Amino acid sequence: MQERHFQSIDTGSVKLRAVVEGEGPLVVMVHGWPESWYSWRHQIDPLVAAGYRVAVPDVRGYGGSDKPEAIEAYDLTALTDDVAGLIDALGESEAILIGHDWGAPIVWVTAIRYPDKVKAVAGLSVPHLGRGDRPTIEVFKELYKDRFFYQLYFQEPGVAEAELEADPAATIRKVYYSASGDITDDERAFGASGKSADSTLLEGAIDPDPLPTWLSEEDVAYYAGEFARSGFRGPLNRYRNFERDFERLPELSEKKIGQPALFIAGKKDPVLAFMPGISLADLMDPWYEDLRGKVLIEGGGHWIQQEKPEETNAALLSWLAGL
Repeated sequence: MQERHFQSIDTGSVKLRAVVEGEGPLVVMVHGWPESWYSWRHQIDPLVAAGYRVAVPDVRGYGGSDKPEAIEAYDLTALTDDVAGLIDALGESEAILIGHDWGAPIVWVTAIRYPDKVKAVAGLSVPHLGRGDRPTIEVFKELYKDRFFYQLYFQEPGVAEAELEADPAATIRKVYYSASGDITDDERAFGASGKSADSTLLEGAIDPDPLPTWLSEEDVAYYAGEFARSGFRGPLNRYRNFERDFERLPELSEKKIGQPALFIAGKKDPVLAFMPGISLADLMDPWYEDLRGKVLIEGGGHWIQQEKPEETNAALLSWLAGL
């Protein structure tokens, strides 16, 4: 693996391990679940070459960052405070934010809560859709009352941890393949599946052999090593804060993303199909004042910046150049 330059950065409430490289305007890239700074490995060098200072943290709970025990330590208020604190600790007044999966809501909401610190914001996979009239988990309970849905399975502390920590390498292989663009519809076992409500996440999931071309044995080993030391509790606690986020962030009912924004997703990303019969990408426009593009990448699944790095980088660099 290419050698990277890590820093331990005190955000004011936690210390985050981050790759920090390059010179120029600050770009902060925030990963999702179950990932790592390493999910952005294909983006760091192109952005540095384009003249940016790039900071890529492990989100709290992951890898080399602090791992608070409490569930409420992983609400969106805390996680967006971490991003704002990271910008301050790096000596910058503002940054461009890019987030994927859970990292997308983190950067969208940071842009709303800290508008003066965020020059522009891009989200991969998960669009910003405002607050709704009740916590999202309540919607999922209705939609998936008779079927398995991973976010419902994650609600009881300790259950998913036990399954996923039993063999971190197998977890990574199965989860990544199950939400990728490589999988066929009849293999899909991650999000919108036909499994019964009492199933587990990995039940019926395919362990790919060979691995997809975009995921190497070295990649799997790195991720597995990170989760072997961090465990899955912190990462899963993010899913246990829907009610708390709803209560603590009423401003999301009205405020839009005001900064120049970009959305990127794979056309085969299962997240876009969470609401049956509707693509979430079709619902996002009213929540942005300056949405400069929706890039849906052919053949791409959920892990778009890893599956389709050239297409993702081209979209990001074009957007960045236009700011």
